[in-house]
Amino acid sequence: MDLLDGKIVEVLRRDGRASNAGIAREVGVSEGTVRRRLKRLVDDELIQVIALPDPSKMGYESQALIGVHVDPDKIDLVANGLEELEEVSWVAVTTGSFDVFVWVTLPSSEALGVFLRTKLGVVPGVRRTETFVNLALRKRSHTVLA
Repeated sequence: MDLLDGKIVEVLRRDGRASNAGIAREVGVSEGTVRRRLKRLVDDELIQVIALPDPSKMGYESQALIGVHVDPDKIDLVANGLEELEEVSWVAVTTGSFDVFVWVTLPSSEALGVFLRTKLGVVPGVRRTETFVNLALRKRSHTVLA
């Protein structure tokens, strides 16, 4: 990514619905340049243009970060399995006290309990979990420094 790509991405960070023409005006290039640059950024998987729903406004009242202890020889297998669960927003293989972290969004605390017992807890290789329930969301951004 060069400086122009960074400017285009910054406009989209502020307004994901910005038109190519609007982006072009803001960064000082032609609409065709923006269109070509965006196509390349998406095709090369440098960026994704997505809608980011607000779970709490969609009836999902329970969100949690879950630390997972895994059998050492099954970390990739467990991470791959957790990726497939629809309640899971993201999965990260990590260092430190936990081998894997997952972020889940569910309709209620009861649904979270069912998820922990019937889906996460039965994945082969999962030894133990610790659940950190989200009490208040202070910042909601998926910004990565360019």
